[in-house]
Amino acid sequence: MTLTYIFSGFAVGTLVGLTGVGGGSLMTPLLTLLFGVSPTVAVGTDLAFASITKAAGTFTHRLRGTVEWHVVRLLCYGALPAAVIATLFLKHFGALDKEIGQLIRYSIAVSVLLTVVALLFKGKMLNWLNKHPEKQLHGKNLAAATIIAGAVLGTLVTISSIGAGAIGATLLVMLYPRMSAAHIAGTDIAYAVPLTAIAAFGHWWLGSIDWVLLGSLLIGSLPGITLGSMAARAVPEKFLRGLLATTLTLVAAKLVL
Repeated sequence: MTLTYIFSGFAVGTLVGLTGVGGGSLMTPLLTLLFGVSPTVAVGTDLAFASITKAAGTFTHRLRGTVEWHVVRLLCYGALPAAVIATLFLKHFGALDKEIGQLIRYSIAVSVLLTVVALLFKGKMLNWLNKHPEKQLHGKNLAAATIIAGAVLGTLVTISSIGAGAIGATLLVMLYPRMSAAHIAGTDIAYAVPLTAIAAFGHWWLGSIDWVLLGSLLIGSLPGITLGSMAARAVPEKFLRGLLATTLTLVAAKLVL
């Protein structure tokens, strides 16, 4: 089973490298559906996995100067308290309880569908915003919207481990349409490091992290991400995103049914 987990980590890492979509959108449903891992343990383990891999990504983006730290701070103002509140909610109602596990399963499905929407319509939403500059937020309104977006993402990530990738990047594009793609990616990864770390610590407190599983996934994913990143230019982006969107839609349906 350990070898299977390593191979799964490699496969997810390769897809993340190819598409740029966060591993949670792929890893958590895979653990839940294919390996029968309980939703809570799948979420907790994936959060610990994400906190480690995103820390490495943030280091790279920091060296390249592609992180907007003032935006990271605003996102964290909303995301970190939301993560703590969501963890306390899971603790109070019993994170390993069967009914709460089913709720988490549904939240994973919703988060996966939001990822699909982000994949398919991010470009169109950005084009609409560029054509209607009067709809763009500025000043205090922009700061408030960023904090609220962080709170929504913090809740989603803590409960489902999904949201800090494609959904977070899409929200940043909508709020900051003039920000370059590299800075969107760097900022999205940077704010997710403290968020996933706090959420992972919360799940450790809840007892919902499988450390052996985590180690196996990391062993497979690191070379997978490297390989996927190297091969990304050779595969048409539209084809990859369409295939990924279709797969995630089927996954979300399977989680609900």
